Amino acid sequence: MLAYGQMVEMEGSFLEPLQPRDSVLIGDQFRYGFHLKGVPEGTGLGLADLSKGLMDSIVVVQPWVADTVKVYGGRKTSKTYDIDVYMVITSFDEGLYELPRLPVLKSDVEGRIDSLLFDPQTLDVRTMPVDTSSYKVHDIKGQIRYPVTLREILPYILAVWAFAVLCILVWALLASRRKKESPASGHKDPPYVVALRKLEQYRGSKYWAPEKQKILYSGITDTLREYIDARFGIDAPEMTTAEIFSVLKDKDLPADLYDQTKELFETADLVKFAKAFASDEENAAALPAAVRFVTATFQSQLDREQEDAKEEGES
Repeated sequence: MLAYGQMVEMEGSFLEPLQPRDSVLIGDQFRYGFHLKGVPEGTGLGLADLSKGLMDSIVVVQPWVADTVKVYGGRKTSKTYDIDVYMVITSFDEGLYELPRLPVLKSDVEGRIDSLLFDPQTLDVRTMPVDTSSYKVHDIKGQIRYPVTLREILPYILAVWAFAVLCILVWALLASRRKKESPASGHKDPPYVVALRKLEQYRGSKYWAPEKQKILYSGITDTLREYIDARFGIDAPEMTTAEIFSVLKDKDLPADLYDQTKELFETADLVKFAKAFASDEENAAALPAAVRFVTATFQSQLDREQEDAKEEGES
């Protein structure tokens, strides 16, 4: 059966900032609560419901929390505890606030209930001083977004296609070593190796200047014409762009590869014959497009060479 005890005036309340500073500013958060020492095991605490607010201009950010600071006693004796009980509060208004006292009901193991009343604390909230003589109100600016420039992405583009060219060259080298030929027959690099080797010399942006673009596009397209001649049996060096792609249309090329390569040749015609200047984006895409055409079309030739080598070895 519960028995009501007495009202006890208590000391031990605390007001601790979560952000240690020299002064208290608007929006700073504090732990407001009390210490209890030597609390016997089995003691119950009744705390006031302050979820709707502690007082005007004081906001409860986090409700009551009980932390065990220290434990006394062992296996043979009953345990006692030092505990801290607190809530987290803040204020968004400047002023000097006398916080209310903290009432607590404490019941012991025998059912006796005592009312504890902890001493109050004072909260002094201040704002940053403003020089009104030079202060000027400005609108809030949104986050600045800077566009991605070609100069920023160019190293990544060059790194990707350089890595692709390196992998293909290694692959082609290993494949050529597996190919067994007599010394008298002589060794001749496959067309795709020759094409990739020639395209490699146009790596970088040294040919992007307007006065050098003709060298860049002539070198790339002449290399592709020779490769198309060797790969598909088309007399591409003696044909116009329209004639070349009229024949290539029947070679089962992927549509996007066909369109990209045709666009490269048309840009080259404008630079070589119409004295036009290509943009940096077109310059950056020219060599990767040529490398892609060679790497996408040489695989069937490599497979055929491997089959020939296999048949030769069996014979």
